[in-house]
Amino acid sequence: MAAPAQTDVRWDLTPFYTSVNDPAYAKTLTELPDLLTKIEALLDSLTPNLSAEQLKNFLTEFEETYKTYRLISSYTSLVVSADANDNDAQKALSSLQSIATRSEKFSRRFESFIGTLDPKLWENAPELADDKFPLNRIHSSAKHLLSPELEAHTADLEEFGSTAWERLYDDFSSNIQVDLNEKSVPISAIRGLAYDTKADTRATAFAAELAAWKANEIPLAAAMNSIKGEASHLAALRGWPEQLDVTLHYCNMDRASLEAMLEAAKDSFPDWRRYLKAKAKLLGHTNGLPFHDLFAPIGADTSWTWQQAESFVEEGFRAYSDKLGDFAKLSYNENWHDAFPRPGKRDGAFCAGVTPGVSRMLHNFKESVNGAMTLAHELGHAYHNLCLENRTGIQKRTPMTLAETASIFCETIIKRKAISESTGDAKLAILEASLQGSCQVTVDITSRFLFESAVIEKRKVRALTPEEFCDLMRQAQLDTYGDGLDPEKLHPYMWAAKPHYYSTFAFYNFPYMFGLLFALGLYRIYQESPDGFHERYDSLLSRTGMAMAADLTQEFGIDITQKSFWAGSLAVLRDDIDEFCNLVG
Repeated sequence: MAAPAQTDVRWDLTPFYTSVNDPAYAKTLTELPDLLTKIEALLDSLTPNLSAEQLKNFLTEFEETYKTYRLISSYTSLVVSADANDNDAQKALSSLQSIATRSEKFSRRFESFIGTLDPKLWENAPELADDKFPLNRIHSSAKHLLSPELEAHTADLEEFGSTAWERLYDDFSSNIQVDLNEKSVPISAIRGLAYDTKADTRATAFAAELAAWKANEIPLAAAMNSIKGEASHLAALRGWPEQLDVTLHYCNMDRASLEAMLEAAKDSFPDWRRYLKAKAKLLGHTNGLPFHDLFAPIGADTSWTWQQAESFVEEGFRAYSDKLGDFAKLSYNENWHDAFPRPGKRDGAFCAGVTPGVSRMLHNFKESVNGAMTLAHELGHAYHNLCLENRTGIQKRTPMTLAETASIFCETIIKRKAISESTGDAKLAILEASLQGSCQVTVDITSRFLFESAVIEKRKVRALTPEEFCDLMRQAQLDTYGDGLDPEKLHPYMWAAKPHYYSTFAFYNFPYMFGLLFALGLYRIYQESPDGFHERYDSLLSRTGMAMAADLTQEFGIDITQKSFWAGSLAVLRDDIDEFCNLVG
């Protein structure tokens, strides 16, 4: 008799602390201010004519403080993300915020100090060889800092401004309950019904979701306006031409590469509209695909249990390398995953590094092939953290673009395995699920980029109303999906549903496209020349915070400044679209 499907897989955080009331947690919380005082005093003692050895010693001391802060900060955030109604954890997070603000002040003082130094100090110093690139980036960033006094004030104000609004969004949205069929259901579970096999369920859930967002739109719009307003104001004060320039700088990416990628994506839209129309036809729609059927499963019954997803992903990873397969198995055995939606739990999925090489992953598992893809994606992030295990804090400052490379590479391994091993309706189902995800990363990500660009521009003038946010979202969807979607059945509240918008760090969207298309390029190279690839790939992942994106990609013969590279990766997806359309007829 088969074992019953697991429905309550939760992560184990006890290797770090048993709870926020653990004496060990209290001890760390007490020690951390003293560690900060020590490192602050050490920074104060440094002079512009310090030696390379003195700078290295400082970085070593800083690393110990960083590890301690990262541990307690990550742990507390994980507890709250899994249960926003844990009052003790919420109090602990609030207590930790003053330390976070102090840490942020220190980081800005450190950056400002590095900005006063001559880069020659580290250019030829053997002891700083691995720190050269991060120090150069910090030196460049320092040009956009305000005076130390003003930076200290902004760090204080952010605690009561953008940081508070971000917490409001997380806590408030996590607790939205939706009335569905006379039951109160968490909005994360409602959104999961977009993958349900029954058309009526999808349509009913979608209507209920939109009604819930509308009922809660005022505080969500207030959070968006406040966060975007603060970010725009500070970017201007710090001398950045646009917020996009801030993001590109911290992505270690140039504008030419971004524009080449976005142009290639735009050129691919007609192909994606063919896919969407074919799916619409299959589901009986004549005016494009309604948004509530965008994630509808196609073909054979594609219900997957969590255990099936675990096994399939481990098997696929092991076909690539035993190291990756063993890593997936380790994460299952040591309970690194929190799998299913429940009241108070944050929506979406993420991976968080806690200690060097050790991560935890939050999911809102949907019993479909997409759930397996998400598992592979988050494990990719965790594997990346493993590859960065021996890097210091400043060496592992991975930009958003390269932060999505390992995750989407792992997702690609599983997608290709699923497609190659299936036939008939099962193949149609998996091929469509793969295209569904790639369409999101190519088309929907572009819509998010357009939406956020418009919001940032308009927020420079005044706050926007919820209706204006909805109008901008509709327009962004029309400009990208085109007639592939039913224009009367769009999702105007996607701005409320996506946590990525609620951050002062703008444009956490295009890095996913970068990750998909770069990962497809890497996967093609792996298929053509597998010998030695694994070592080169792991080496790249271990250095994602130690070189410009274009320099790292050149090691694999990839020129990301050229539209032709991006178009080549999109051609792989076009072949999948052609196959899907042929199967649909």
